[in-house]
Amino acid sequence: MSAPSFVWLASQSPRRAQLLQQIGVAHRLLLPEPSEDAEAMEAERPGELPAAYVQRVTRAKLQAALLRLRHRGDEPAPILCADTTVALGRRILGKPADAAEAGAMLQALSGRTHRVLTAVALHDGRRMRTALNVSHVRFAPLPGRTIDAYVASGEPFGKAGAYAIQGAVAAWIEHIEGSHSGIMGLPLYETAVLLRAAGMAVA
Repeated sequence: MSAPSFVWLASQSPRRAQLLQQIGVAHRLLLPEPSEDAEAMEAERPGELPAAYVQRVTRAKLQAALLRLRHRGDEPAPILCADTTVALGRRILGKPADAAEAGAMLQALSGRTHRVLTAVALHDGRRMRTALNVSHVRFAPLPGRTIDAYVASGEPFGKAGAYAIQGAVAAWIEHIEGSHSGIMGLPLYETAVLLRAAGMAVA
């Protein structure tokens, strides 16, 4: 059986696409249909802990992508999904709904250490493999004017925890422990392990 020549990436995140390119993995996008309620998968369940939440959401996204590929009849290839969440203790900080929520999240992160959890799932046509990366990020105290300017830039929207480590807010990150690529949304070490297990060549 020949090695797969590409992977289907079931993610709308341009950062995940860039990270796959970084390790030389060819990919094609397998995005949700307009009729799919992708946001509903990300709804939290009462009492759900961050690690359980992000792994459940990732598995659900992968199952939806599998059905999508079968429905479309596209070329078979491994399917890769990932999901990222930010956690302060047991509290899950998802994507902010508006400027007020984005500002409140950044204020909560200011001067504190939080966790960034990214789950990855890969289906090679026979089985699903999963991995979880947990990194720790510490922000310096964020001045109110800095939070306001960052929210006004629009960058917090669509980002778990209301920030992107590759953006301007990185000037206020004192320390990270873990995977920089995982904090961006796709931990490359864990992803490469899953891809190699599926028979793909990875740089």
